Amino acid sequence: MPNLPLAHPDRADTGFRPLKAWGHFRKLMADKEDTEQVFHIIEALRDKRFAKRAEAFFASSVGQAVAATDQHLPAILDDHAALRKLPAGSVGHAYADFMEREGLTAQGLVDEYAKFRTGQTRYDDQLERYGNRLRDTHDLFHVLTGYGRDALGEQCVLAFSYSQTPGWGVLFIAWAGARELKKQVGDFGIYAAVREGQQLGKAAQSITNQDIAALLAEPLDSARARLGIGTPAAYHAAHMRMRAAGIDPHDLLGKKAAEASKDQPSELAQAA
Repeated sequence: MPNLPLAHPDRADTGFRPLKAWGHFRKLMADKEDTEQVFHIIEALRDKRFAKRAEAFFASSVGQAVAATDQHLPAILDDHAALRKLPAGSVGHAYADFMEREGLTAQGLVDEYAKFRTGQTRYDDQLERYGNRLRDTHDLFHVLTGYGRDALGEQCVLAFSYSQTPGWGVLFIAWAGARELKKQVGDFGIYAAVREGQQLGKAAQSITNQDIAALLAEPLDSARARLGIGTPAAYHAAHMRMRAAGIDPHDLLGKKAAEASKDQPSELAQAA
């Protein structure tokens, strides 16, 4: 296991494909829950920095331990009973609360990734393992940064992630998504919030490179301080501006409101 190659000899470079990325981005904008499209975009815009990051991680003490034990993060992250045994106020408690509130599981992202990889050859190499680690820690980024799963929060956490593990696909989704939001709902400091996310990610220690089991046991506030994760002030300010304008930041496109109105009888029907 420690001798896992960086890249399997049969692994081919798929090249830089911006048009393919754009097509998948349009699908993602049509349905932001269609996570499979994110994997397509990242794959289409992957560059050499990803391999360098993977190599550096597996050369570290944490990376060597991960390789030696073949650690499977979803099994740890989805064991909420075990996370609940950690001290109150811990990262693990906050993570379990977040995932249960949002109706998410770490395995759910694994399943979405499996759809993306349907028909493709999988290679047992460090690139595959590192990519899996980035995927599996995504929702942990939400918990540690304080960014929600609202449309703006997703763009901000991706901008943060880009500074932690640079890749054109993640940066493209963050800024192209921010542009779409601004076009549809107005300014409200959307670009400022995404730019701040990028800056906060650059200033903080790498979350992905942490010992995740140990991190989950830390008090949330202490973990944020140790990692140097700042407060997303511009993100919260954008939310305040939206609410002041009568816009729900967790329903920027009005889909929930539209669905709710369908379920309510009309005034005419009520009068009848």
